[in-house]
Amino acid sequence: QVQLVESGGGLAQAGGSLRLSCAASGRTFSRYGIGWFRQAPGKEREFVAAISWSGGSTYYADSVKGRFTVSRDNAKNTAYLQMNSLKPEDTAVYYCAVLRGGSVYPSSSYDYWGQGTQVTVSS
Repeated sequence: QVQLVESGGGLAQAGGSLRLSCAASGRTFSRYGIGWFRQAPGKEREFVAAISWSGGSTYYADSVKGRFTVSRDNAKNTAYLQMNSLKPEDTAVYYCAVLRGGSVYPSSSYDYWGQGTQVTVSS
């Protein structure tokens, strides 16, 4: 099993930046892709970004492309989501999860979710 813990959330102004971390326990972290999702109040959880096990492939939702960057450090068992040019509509709880297989976009492709970290962007 893999346990994930997100951190780095908080309050930012529009146009600002935050860096989220996803720390994993377990020796198998480097075998799996990692995805980032977010869920705003009253909305469904949506895909934000994903990265392959090696870091060689990355994927982004259109809404964050060019502003967010996903990365990972397998030696530290940690994945990151660098968020720049933040907008109020980025406000949500952000989750990381382990890709079980298949397409990176649906949440059903993932298991071992973290508890989430709140990101609030003020205008």
